[in-house]
Amino acid sequence: MATPALNKIESEFARLSPEAQLSLLERLVHRVRVAVSGRRDTWETDLATMAADPEMQRELSHINAEFKITEADGLETG
Repeated sequence: MATPALNKIESEFARLSPEAQLSLLERLVHRVRVAVSGRRDTWETDLATMAADPEMQRELSHINAEFKITEADGLETG
């Protein structure tokens, strides 16, 4: 059901760049998900916990050591 307020929001939304539209849509979807689930997204907390895990740190060190050779191949840009 379209209301004057929704029509105005849609009109303003159309004026945004595609990038800004996508950003706004992602923010709105996040808000709705939090409202529906009743809790905050735990992704960042889970990621921080994983990064602090000693076993994960050892595995990442092992992976970094395996790829250390490629840092000297001249393809690195940084």
